[in-house]
Amino acid sequence: MENHTYPNHVLLLEGLKVTQQSSYPAFSLFLIIYIFTMVTNIGLIVLISMERSLHQPMYILFCNLPLNDIVGATAMIPRLLWDILTAAPERYITYMECVIQAFYTHVYATTSHTVLMIMAFDRYVAICNPLRYATIMTNKMVIRLSVSAWGVAIVLVGILLGLTIRLSRCRSNIFNPYCDNPSLFKLSCESVLINNIYGLIFTVVLFVSSIGSISLTYLKIAIVCLSSKNSSLNSKALTTCSTHLLVYLIVLGCGFTIIVLHRFPAFADLRKVSSVLGSVVPTCLNPIIYGLQTKEIKQRIFRVFLELDAKIN
Repeated sequence: MENHTYPNHVLLLEGLKVTQQSSYPAFSLFLIIYIFTMVTNIGLIVLISMERSLHQPMYILFCNLPLNDIVGATAMIPRLLWDILTAAPERYITYMECVIQAFYTHVYATTSHTVLMIMAFDRYVAICNPLRYATIMTNKMVIRLSVSAWGVAIVLVGILLGLTIRLSRCRSNIFNPYCDNPSLFKLSCESVLINNIYGLIFTVVLFVSSIGSISLTYLKIAIVCLSSKNSSLNSKALTTCSTHLLVYLIVLGCGFTIIVLHRFPAFADLRKVSSVLGSVVPTCLNPIIYGLQTKEIKQRIFRVFLELDAKIN
């Protein structure tokens, strides 16, 4: 579709490619995933905020993760649901709506790493410096870590999209299931060298920082656990760290899959599907992993269900 067929501020979004026969099953699947994601993540935040025994730095920092999952799911899934039920030639989106979606999807992806980094720091202090934990992880420190995790992501993504918005546009088609920065700067016929350089630096710095800091953290934790004869400490470290590490590996695996497939044009359709799943899957797996693996949260969830069952009966 050419530019002259509709206003310049309106784009045509490819959306998720589904056949007419599979559109309703796909819609139902993503709707169930979205409802489950919202209920479980909001439930965890409410549970932690209402349960005084969970008012600890570890769980307060963890609240950033479900909050980020809510942002990521809401930025992508409602639009996907709309596009699935809309004919491909009619999947219009305004340029501003596209920029907003790209901003939130990139903030979600970036914050997934920064939040897990500050959570790893909390585990490092708790296990490697237990006697100083209360003096280091104060309420002020928790707020600083949370603000830094979100602030860094918002600033970096803001610059990323700022470099794209400055470009003029000569195209109107978004060849992707959702709006992201590469899709937006590909609308321009100007040189996008600066965009590519910044995007590459952004990605490398983010992945190197998260992989490096978390690897170093777990290395120090492993050394402390191996040299310690405290079985209680080792058991607690194994439980909390395995949960955090599993979530991080899922986020890292999804990110690397999208990056690798991006280098192979022959797998363009597979990359598009993986980019959607890479953003959707962690948002519904994270609350399951933390809810089942973290002893205190699991006990409180079971207690809530027992109280509800007692009230019903």
